[in-house]
Amino acid sequence: MPRLVQISDCHLCADPEARGRRGVPLRQLEAVVAAVNHERSDLVLVTGDISNDDSAASYALARRTLDTLDAPWEWLPGNHDVLAPMAETRPLNDELTLGQWRLLLLDTHLPGQPHGELDAAALQALDRRLVAERSRPVLIAMHHPPLLVGSAWLDAIGLRRREAFWQTLAPHSHVQAILCGHIHQAFVGRHALEEGEVMVYGCPSTIDPFLPGSEHFAVDPIARPGYRVIDLEEEGLTTRVERVDISI
Repeated sequence: MPRLVQISDCHLCADPEARGRRGVPLRQLEAVVAAVNHERSDLVLVTGDISNDDSAASYALARRTLDTLDAPWEWLPGNHDVLAPMAETRPLNDELTLGQWRLLLLDTHLPGQPHGELDAAALQALDRRLVAERSRPVLIAMHHPPLLVGSAWLDAIGLRRREAFWQTLAPHSHVQAILCGHIHQAFVGRHALEEGEVMVYGCPSTIDPFLPGSEHFAVDPIARPGYRVIDLEEEGLTTRVERVDISI
């Protein structure tokens, strides 16, 4: 049974001692990586917002830290990321295999914009990829959540053209679930399709947790950074969120 671990929203700067709202992002990422190394994962996926300052040095810092993982790792871009220095630091893949599962990595970021989008060409490409292989279950990973999460300010900067995305998925019952970042919180949602439903899972960030259900931006004063564990089984998946104690 393959095990995937999701890390998200590291927000590193070129300066390794730069501080965030509740600590030093690099130290927080290091603590999360150390905890993930106890999970015996087959793959670690970082779902965007690697950098907070657009610098090549921040990506180099992220790679050095993530290279201490005991499992292979991949990343995809978020709204804070810049593709050129990110891809130069480590190539971006768009599809992976874990056991019998296909993992499709989508790029939802729009340069200079906090919200995300998959345009018509991207959705057509996704449809072709799903049509090409129907015999294996699919897990999709993306930065922006494809549904409302119940926080007004986050919902305003989520994925645009959501209905077009779900219409693309409608004929593809082999899509089992979607992993997203961006929201800095553990989240579970679902979207009903004609032939069942697709689960949507959000992930805690490695830095400041966002307060669920807030109308305006707010950091959760209680929640700790964390990660999500996904076990890919023959009949579906099971998942849990783990939190990490970090001295701030």
